[in-house]
Amino acid sequence: FVLSLSPVPMSRASSSGNDYTLQRMSSLMEQRGKKARDEGERSLIEARSHSDLGSSAGAAAASSSREELERAAREQLQRDVTPAFVYVLALFSALGGFLFGYDTGVVSGAMLLLKRDMHLSALWQEVLVSSTVGAAALSALVGGSLNGLLGRRRCILIASFLFSTGGLVLSVAPSREVLLLGRVVVGLGLGVGIASMTVPVYIAEASPPHQRGRLVTINTLFITGGQLIASIIDGAFSYLRRDGWRYMLGLSVVPAVLQFVGFLFLPESPRWLIQKGHAQKARRVLSQIRGNQNIDEEYDAIITSIGEEEKDSGGGEQLCRTAMLWLRPMGNPSDGQQLCFCAPPGGPVMWRMLTYPPTRRALLLGCGLQMFQQLSGINTVMYYSATILQMSGVRDDKLAIWLAAVTAFTNFLFTLLGVWLVERVGRRKLTMGSMIGTCLSLAVLATGFLLSAQSSPPVTVHPANPSVSNSSCMRYELCEPCMLDPTCGFCYRENSTAVFASSCIPVNPASTEEAAWGRCSNMTETSDGLYWAYNYCPTSYSWMVLLGLILYLAFFAPGMGPMPWTVNSEIYPLWARSTGNACSAGINWAFNVLVSLTFLHVAQYLTYYGAFFMYSGLALVGFLFIYGCLPETKGRRLEEIELLFEGQLCTCGMSDWDEHRHIEYVRVKGSNYHLSDNDASDVE
Repeated sequence: FVLSLSPVPMSRASSSGNDYTLQRMSSLMEQRGKKARDEGERSLIEARSHSDLGSSAGAAAASSSREELERAAREQLQRDVTPAFVYVLALFSALGGFLFGYDTGVVSGAMLLLKRDMHLSALWQEVLVSSTVGAAALSALVGGSLNGLLGRRRCILIASFLFSTGGLVLSVAPSREVLLLGRVVVGLGLGVGIASMTVPVYIAEASPPHQRGRLVTINTLFITGGQLIASIIDGAFSYLRRDGWRYMLGLSVVPAVLQFVGFLFLPESPRWLIQKGHAQKARRVLSQIRGNQNIDEEYDAIITSIGEEEKDSGGGEQLCRTAMLWLRPMGNPSDGQQLCFCAPPGGPVMWRMLTYPPTRRALLLGCGLQMFQQLSGINTVMYYSATILQMSGVRDDKLAIWLAAVTAFTNFLFTLLGVWLVERVGRRKLTMGSMIGTCLSLAVLATGFLLSAQSSPPVTVHPANPSVSNSSCMRYELCEPCMLDPTCGFCYRENSTAVFASSCIPVNPASTEEAAWGRCSNMTETSDGLYWAYNYCPTSYSWMVLLGLILYLAFFAPGMGPMPWTVNSEIYPLWARSTGNACSAGINWAFNVLVSLTFLHVAQYLTYYGAFFMYSGLALVGFLFIYGCLPETKGRRLEEIELLFEGQLCTCGMSDWDEHRHIEYVRVKGSNYHLSDNDASDVE
């Protein structure tokens, strides 16, 4: 088997000023150096000192030799061409992201038509939007067990089938109750695996380390691509005043069927196959997705990581199926730290994750990233983008939908930038920059609504109607409080320079498209510059809200959009990967429900600018969390990343020790014992 000699975090006191080496191994590596070079099996662990890097000529020579080997390894890595089949696999997998993006994007424009055709209240709008994410949150919790039991491939097939079924139900729904059923079925497909957990894990497990971040980010690129296509379809079908929303929602069947058919011919994840004992099939799959590259090292590394899950059934002691070594600082033989690649004692996987410090820290990080992704308001922007633009003063439904398409294009364009940056800048820097930009752009968006509120036109006409003399609408003196009351609307005239003859009038209970009585009711023709506004006030600051939306998506898309999914697909050991991704995806969907179900009511109680200032503050808290807790995982094997979480959770991100470690592998014959002085003959 292959023993991964990953860097182990030491205490700050013991790490400063020291080079680390393996006790009893350095002399062995010198003796076997030629053989190691011939066979390509050499172990390097380099930890750069923060103070004294040149204590001896021997250390300098060793450092030079290591640098040459590292340079040669990087050049060889670049020469290894990733097979085209890996890209085909990633593209069919990422259709799940496209479906997720299509659903979140299409509902924005469809809701403008639905609320008119089916006379939907604000509560029904929130229920229809959040029912999908609610069902996804519940099914994501079950999805972890299904991933482990059925495999990644079967889960994606199930999700594609559910999404196809839900799309058909939505396209023929005769009532809002059937529409709700279709949204729930779509949510079950999203939660079981299409968008939340299975696709990123499947891509990560099939990708080579140097391409993993880029290929996993393709999933997010397809999410934003789905949102862009959905917004274009919304704009095209917005001209069908009747049943246009049916085409918008029903067209999701096409990519769902395409993914289902494609996955009938794609292989299962090699890591899952090895975990289930299908070793020969796993080797065939690895050969298929690695092309002419040598798969022995990767295959052995997967076998080793799966050995973590084997444990002693009695006494609660850990049983290492690999080997145990001691890592010590040079010149201080008495001080060292044991490397033990073990799974924690038995029990339910979630309990083992919570009681095993590295996976507990990884889980807290993964769930925290997903939580702050949602608390920064992304799905408020995506689900309600057309509504937000309408709230900012854009009168025409079709114009609001096409402007929402502009924001979706921004999202797609800057996600492309994220695909290019992820393996150049790294996960940590990209995520931090994205989050601070998101915070500032939300403040711009909120400021646009604040300026609109401060310039709100006054109510100048108070029409008398004895039947509604006690209505709250009669008490408002400005458009802003009138608009925030869900029972009221704003009826006004407008010329090229000003708003005049304006009234706050009760809305028709049967339709928010007209007033209950008076000039803007269905009994009176609206002409001569007469307008009815249900959830917006006329303003000259609509451009600032649009600018805030574009800036928000420009900053969010390359970092906070894909990185929570990318990082979660990397940070868990194999025995905890399905459960960890299921839990973090469940957190994502739960906070998605919280934000999408409450946005319209939060906007009513806090005002629109208050709601977006709140999201800006939450994004700032998220930035502090990322700054303190997110380590860099760029370029590491999945089997190496667990040891990044050996230290305290919120010191791992601030420390840069991990950025200077360079790891390769040594092939070892071993069993369940410590290497001793007499064990040199067991190392090849």
